[in-house]
Amino acid sequence: MALHSAQKGKLISVIGDEDTCVGFLLGGVGEINKNRHPNFMVVDKNTAVSEIEETFKRFVKRDDIDIILINQNIAEIIRHVVDSHNSPIPAILEIPSKDHPYDSSKDSILRRAKGMFNPEDIL
Repeated sequence: MALHSAQKGKLISVIGDEDTCVGFLLGGVGEINKNRHPNFMVVDKNTAVSEIEETFKRFVKRDDIDIILINQNIAEIIRHVVDSHNSPIPAILEIPSKDHPYDSSKDSILRRAKGMFNPEDIL
């Protein structure tokens, strides 16, 4: 059984290294849709950039996916595609991997959020 958002039964998808994908699959995230397309992609050193881009674009277009989790180091490889996504759904969340720590300065969502607020308004 996959983790679903409460309202419409939407899915979480994952684009990540093997450890990340296995962890989320063990947590119940894995699903295969009626067209036999999984909601996850394992990326390794032999995965073509075009394949990562196509999978990301396919996940964005799927109406059964609300959240796309992507390892930040993989998001960096396809940054131009990730940054071109400006819709709130599916939400794109960049996460760390075992070998690559999270760097908030590279996260496109945080960069957009910082541009929306004046630091003096928070005080």
